[in-house]
Amino acid sequence: MKKILLIMALCLPLLAQAKGKKDDTPYLKGAVPEVNGAVKFQKSFEVTGKSNEEIYQAMKGWMQKLVNGSIPAPGNYARISMDTKDTLVAKVCEWQVYKDKFLNLDRSRCRYTLAAFISGNKVTLEISSLSWYYEEDQEGNKGIIYRAEEWINDANALNKKGTKLLPRSGKFRRKTVDRSQELFEEAMDAFEQEQKPAFVPAKKIRMNIREN
Repeated sequence: MKKILLIMALCLPLLAQAKGKKDDTPYLKGAVPEVNGAVKFQKSFEVTGKSNEEIYQAMKGWMQKLVNGSIPAPGNYARISMDTKDTLVAKVCEWQVYKDKFLNLDRSRCRYTLAAFISGNKVTLEISSLSWYYEEDQEGNKGIIYRAEEWINDANALNKKGTKLLPRSGKFRRKTVDRSQELFEEAMDAFEQEQKPAFVPAKKIRMNIREN
């Protein structure tokens, strides 16, 4: 009996470690796309039942909310820098939080460019020019700047075999992949009418969106 209890006691830390281990499969090779050497997340979808003007207004309203919710960044960064009926470009800065516990807050200021290209009823979104201001002091100074092309791409965030995320840059990659998908989901949600469904489906069904 004592031997069994001893074995169980020895196994508990291993079980706890296995339980807390994250599945990084969605963040491995190819999760961070590169176009001509530049990190660029892209998403296209078609909007049915909406005019070009309605699509433009929905995208502008959504992007303006992101700009309005931006946090301070050096210079006049957070803004809509291009606004035409077929092209919207916004500069956004937001916190990217990796750990938030008592007396242990690990975060960075994440800056990126968000573009929406509108052609008929088709919308193409692009997230690019990603950078992070990390390990700043309490006054917001003396931080380190990392850029996506030297920090979260496959060459800099994965081990040589491409089977694991590197500890330091990996957390940035994880959060960025997740955030890009959140932004794409939010963009498509901008065309949904507010209504309470009778049930919640396993996968969100959007009446006006056709993903490409």
